[in-house]
Amino acid sequence: MKRQLALLAIALFPVLASCEPAKEAEKPATPAVAKTTKVRLKTSKGDIVLELNGEKAPITVANFLDYVKAKHYDGTVFHRVIDGFMIQGGGFAVADGGLLEKTTGKGIKNEGQNGLKNEIGTIAMARTSDPDSATAQFFINVGDNAGLNFPSNGGYAVFGKVIEGMDVVDKIKTVPTGTSNLAMRHPTNGTKMEMPSPNVPKENLVIQSAAVVE
Repeated sequence: MKRQLALLAIALFPVLASCEPAKEAEKPATPAVAKTTKVRLKTSKGDIVLELNGEKAPITVANFLDYVKAKHYDGTVFHRVIDGFMIQGGGFAVADGGLLEKTTGKGIKNEGQNGLKNEIGTIAMARTSDPDSATAQFFINVGDNAGLNFPSNGGYAVFGKVIEGMDVVDKIKTVPTGTSNLAMRHPTNGTKMEMPSPNVPKENLVIQSAAVVE
């Protein structure tokens, strides 16, 4: 399980702490989101419809919807697939014959204590070992992953579930994988660096579009 937890972390460098004295942080306002919102992911293997839980995970849902509305996910891929564990995507797009990490905003507050569990068919945020580092990358659980729940390192925040297209998820989880280079961005200066990564699908599993279902 330790190996699996490590696979969820995309950034290979720790967040650098500031040398300035710590200031008392203002409590961020909870964003106003609907109790439930549906999002359709059109993928190269078929459609997946997600139901997002804005009641239990308002910060995470608002963040995810911001990326959806900005078309961030359009053209990204599921870049890490482990059958029996999870399929991870939302961070890399096809570029120059390889996979290049997309630019994202700042990390959000981890809502891993919201009571939602990392069970088969749920969607949660991928992050580094820093609980508040999640940006755009997400994963869909294809196993019951109790080891990802709070209190394990703050928990990996579940914010919704698959309500249509679990057969598509099942197709994705069985795609052959191997070790391949991913072009990542340095977390402090944004420079590109290629790093060999395991569990990369041997075919591009593209999220062609992500859109709110009205």
